[in-house]
Amino acid sequence: MTGTSITDINHFFIAGINYKKTDVSIRGKFAINPTQYNTILEKAAADNKLKELFVLSTCNRTEIYGIANQGEDLINLLCAETEGDIKTFKQLAYIKRGMAAIEHLFAVGAGLDSQILGDYEIIGQLKQAAKFSKERNFIGSFMERLINGVLQSSKNIKSNTELSSGTVSVSFAAVQFLRNHVAEIKNKNILLIGAGKIGRNTCKYLAMLAADNITIMNRTDETAVELAAALNIHHAPYSELQQQIDAADIVLVSTNAETPVILRSGIKADKQKILIDLSIPNNIDPLVRELKNVVLVNVDELSKQKDETLQKREAEVPMAKAFIQQHMNDFMEWNEMRRHVPVLKAVKQKLMEMHDDVYALPLAPVDHTTDAVAIQKVINTMAVKLRQNNTKGCQYIEAINDYITLGVNS
Repeated sequence: MTGTSITDINHFFIAGINYKKTDVSIRGKFAINPTQYNTILEKAAADNKLKELFVLSTCNRTEIYGIANQGEDLINLLCAETEGDIKTFKQLAYIKRGMAAIEHLFAVGAGLDSQILGDYEIIGQLKQAAKFSKERNFIGSFMERLINGVLQSSKNIKSNTELSSGTVSVSFAAVQFLRNHVAEIKNKNILLIGAGKIGRNTCKYLAMLAADNITIMNRTDETAVELAAALNIHHAPYSELQQQIDAADIVLVSTNAETPVILRSGIKADKQKILIDLSIPNNIDPLVRELKNVVLVNVDELSKQKDETLQKREAEVPMAKAFIQQHMNDFMEWNEMRRHVPVLKAVKQKLMEMHDDVYALPLAPVDHTTDAVAIQKVINTMAVKLRQNNTKGCQYIEAINDYITLGVNS
């Protein structure tokens, strides 16, 4: 890790944008890919100002979390690697510090801050983002403990509430849209571009519609072949992209491309066509909307769909928040005790020195094991008292007296 040691919780910041104030086009300009992420960490290491940080970039948000002197340090670092500029980011961003930042991270991990309430995919994305940073030595003891608390909180919410029950995701919402807007979908030619996690899930949901003519294609043809075989659907080589788009009635796109893979000029408007963009940044040129006979839907529009599942999830929010509070309390208790570690070490060292001075005397009885246990008992007692009452000087004196008393009574 780089940077100076900052342990004050008020130095923990989060700066980010999400779906609440930005649309797909804006979020796409601030999306971070692995190469950009790596560069951000390299610059942080070279600058030597930031100690612990990670970046969470999904279709709904781009957020940077870190221990810093001010939130602007994080914003400058992030925006230096994005297509979007700092001025735009600051106009739309939220910056939180200390407890507010911690509360935000727990809410994100639980799916309470997701565009689709209870979205459980976010915790996997958060875990991967933290892993990426940890592998590059930018996750220290503070942030590791915090992230583990968020992961454990999310797990408990998943296991003990119905916040993530039912099937509500962008993939499912796309299929729901088709169910509600397309008649006789069984007779439609459906093309899915992108065989990643979202693409795979979308294929599974499409099968539920009894759609027969589904074709999957991927920039890596082998991946499309494997998925097609697993789901018993068709596949086509990526080299046939334009032909497949022309033939399709419905096209769903879910790739990691940084620029559109479908352009306005690549769409023939000679028949009714539905295009669904499941990607951030846009993988379908928004200008496609200008074409007659073409309907374009993006993730923001899909996420507006509400159903009974979401209503049930909303009823689980109070219970989820209770779990979050419990895990936040655990983290805060750990962090408070962490502040006392130097004092506890100093007292233990002093007691060991007193112990050695006693055994230096002629004819002094020797029982190292018993005394080591006694010293640790004193330290444990002091730790409890410090947690209850943060008066270090008094606790130091009490610890010395406790050790002397234990020595007399042993």
